[in-house]
Formats: sequence, structure tokens, C-alpha cells
Amino acid sequence: MNNEKYILAIDQSTSATKTILFDQRARVAHRVTIAHKQYYPQDGFVEHDAEEIFDNTIKAIKQILNEKSVNENQLVSIAITNQRETAIIWNKNTGKPVANAAVWQCQRGIDICNELREKGFNDKVKAKTGLMLDPYFSAGKLHWLMNNIEGLKEKAHNGELLFGTMDSWLLWKLSNGKVHATDYSNACRTLLFNIQTLTWDDELLELFDLNKNMLPKVHFSNEIFGYTSSNVLFENPIPISGLMGDSHAALFGQNCFTPGMAKATYGTGSSIMMNIGQKPLEAPDGLVTSIGYGIDKKIFYVFEGNIHCTGDTINWLKNDVELISDASETETLANSVENNNGVYLVPAFAGLGAPYWDNVARASLSGMSRNTNKAHIVRSALESIAYQVKDLIDPMQEEGGVELKILRVDGGPTRNKFLMQFQSDMLNREIDCSDIEEASALGATLMAGLATGFWKDTDEIISLRNKGVIYSSQMDNEKRTALYQGWKKAVERTRL
Repeated sequence: MNNEKYILAIDQSTSATKTILFDQRARVAHRVTIAHKQYYPQDGFVEHDAEEIFDNTIKAIKQILNEKSVNENQLVSIAITNQRETAIIWNKNTGKPVANAAVWQCQRGIDICNELREKGFNDKVKAKTGLMLDPYFSAGKLHWLMNNIEGLKEKAHNGELLFGTMDSWLLWKLSNGKVHATDYSNACRTLLFNIQTLTWDDELLELFDLNKNMLPKVHFSNEIFGYTSSNVLFENPIPISGLMGDSHAALFGQNCFTPGMAKATYGTGSSIMMNIGQKPLEAPDGLVTSIGYGIDKKIFYVFEGNIHCTGDTINWLKNDVELISDASETETLANSVENNNGVYLVPAFAGLGAPYWDNVARASLSGMSRNTNKAHIVRSALESIAYQVKDLIDPMQEEGGVELKILRVDGGPTRNKFLMQFQSDMLNREIDCSDIEEASALGATLMAGLATGFWKDTDEIISLRNKGVIYSSQMDNEKRTALYQGWKKAVERTRL
């Protein structure tokens, strides 16, 4: 009979609900994924059905326990990690959302953000939140919902409505409405939370015309936020702890506990996040300062930048221009030529993200000559991933003043040895290519384990981490500089 103890992580992503069981060695024991529907009611709008997501969460929890033959008494805690900026408003009396959730990609908040920017509020907002006025963050979406759904302002004034990111919604539902809370990493991505004072900011709430009584209480991630209700899930209450936004949880899962340690997640795009310590330093232009995580009554801050297209560039090679039939071919092709032969691909298929923030830019392939072949183009595609990461890491060091110690990486493209070596060459730093699975879910799980005594402290957590493949720079500085200057020129051409 299996008597092992587990932490069950809920990883609520943009496309699906994942439940993952982690054992006491912090290894994945089993996982279940249930996708949910995407709604696009009009141009620029992206929505999710929050009730569908909660129903899927319950299904996924029951399914994973059944498939692994684990009972509720073996669960030490439930952890939650989530995609961050998605905004939900619900009626606390009925428990029903007032509308579909406005997803992080949703542009419905663009008008209020533009209006506030034109009125000169961007610097003040950045000073308070570390962020820029952008519809990506939650506040603009909330403003739109409150001003476009009849009767909401009156209900908010009467204290009938609650706001939350997806973690808050799942916590509230799992606790049967007993707990309305979030953690610092999610709160700081709303454009409503002051990262200097660590409070919801009255002036920001006034700018977006929102009621403070709607907001969740903010906790450190290694606290017990509440317990599951017998009316909802289990007969006995299970602690809910370890709430964290996904990128922040990945940073913690990668054990980036000291300033200068950074993580890069190579997915469709890439999130680059660097621990900068316990002071909220001003971010370089095009990047943001966020709260990385709150633990043991301490706050650790980060620089962050997001790249639109990294791993998806490889999908483009395979599915659209059909230069490869499988992603694994890229490494062999890239190594089959001595260099990129002056060819640069700038994958601005949906504009350029940080640090450029140029939504008008479009992808370009430049520098080709008559002897350019398929291998050069594939190589340039891989190299573009490393260049874009360097575009973020360099200003973090040079303008932000925090030296990169090591970059820990996760995601499918990290299996590409050419890419990882070139990434190390470009940064002139070690790349730690760990075999970590489900980095975000692991980070939330580690926090939950600290909250419940499953693990003693961060030293024990460090001892659980498997050492991955380390790549060290093998390129001289002259060559590195020349290659990167070529990239910068290619980006300039793309932005004309």
C-alpha cells in the first residue's frame, strides 16, 4: 500500500488546468491536464470561463488521486501557481462571476491606459508599481468591466463584489468562500499594488476608478492561506499554501535565492527574471521591477522582461516554412555550417516585446547572399533566441547594476545543445540546464512545503535539486561583440 505523502500543485495556465503530485524528494509523481475553452468575443478581447476552470480543477484533482491511488490523507497541502494578470470579478453572495475572466492577452484596457499615459501618469505608476501603463496588467481590464457592465459600480459600492487573479478565484472556491486572498507576486502585477509600501494603493485605485473593498488580502507565499471545505472537495480540510504567479514560482523552483541569479523559461515566448535582492531597484527602460516572492516576512524583488517569440520560432520553421520536420533537426543543421554567414532572423511575428515594446515591428530575415542555405536560416533562428535573452540580461547588469551570476533555464528548447552553448557564449556566463520538470508548479510546491513543514528550510530545498548540465562560454569577446552588433543592426532594420 502506498503511504507516501504528497503535495498537490494546481498549475493554472492560459490553456489548461494541470494538477501535479510531488513527493517528498520534490519529484513529479503524476500529472493530469484538462484544457479549457478560449473565447474571442471581439477583436483584441480574450476571455476564459472562470466557472469552467474551477470545474476542471475539481475534475483534475479527483482524476490525479484516482489514477495514482492516493487518498486525501496523503496530501500535506494544495499549492497554486497561475498565469498572473488575468482578471475576474465575482459576486461574493452568489459565488458567480459577473462576466468571463479577462485574460492577460486581452486588450480591453488599452483606452484607460492610453488616457492615463497621455495625462502624464506613467512615471508615477512606474514609481509605485515598478510596471508601465499597459493593458497587459489587470487594472485596465477591471476598469473596463466595471464601466461596461450595468450595475457593477453600485454593487461594488455596497461591498457585493470581489476581484481576483486566478489564484484568488481558486482559493475562494476551494475554501467555499471563506478566504479571499492572494500573494505578493500576483498582487504586484495588477497595477494597483505599491511595491514600495507593500499595500494596495489608494491613488492607483482612484486612477482606475476601483473600490478597495473588492481586493484580496495579501500574504507571504509560505503561509497557509486557508483550507479546503468539505462542501467542495474533501471530507477533511487540506491546507492551501504556496500561492505564486507562474514566472515567480519558476524562479523559486530554480532555487534562484540570491541576487544575480536568474531564470529563463523557454516556451512559446520567454520570461526572463533576475533576483535583485530586498530593495526595489529601478528597472532599465523596457523592463519592469516586480516582487519576486515573499517568504518568512521578507520580500525579494526582481527585474523581469518578456520576449514574444522564442520557442515559437522553431514551430515556425517546422509548421509554416517547413524547413524542418522535427525540432530535433535544428541542432544538427546549425552545427553543419561554420557560422551564420551574416544571416539574422528577427522573429517579430507579433511585434517585439521587452526591451523594445514595438508592436508595429514585423519579422525579418536579413543578410542573405547567394550561398545562403537552409542550415544558415535554421542557425539564425536558434541564435535569435539567445540574442533576445541577451537583450534583457545586458541592461539588467549594465543599467540595473546587478551582475548575472548564473542563468538557470527550463523548457523544451533547453535540450538543444547548440542553443545552450550559444546562449552561454552570448552572455559570457554559465548556463545551468537542469532537468527540472514543471518549474512553476515545483516552485509553488516548495513554498507550500515550507509552509507546512514538509521541508525544513531553503537549505533542504537546495539539497533536493538535481544538478543539471552546465554550459560555459567558449567564445572570445571580439567575436561575441561582432555577432551581437550584427543582431542589433538587424533589429534596427526590422523597426524601420
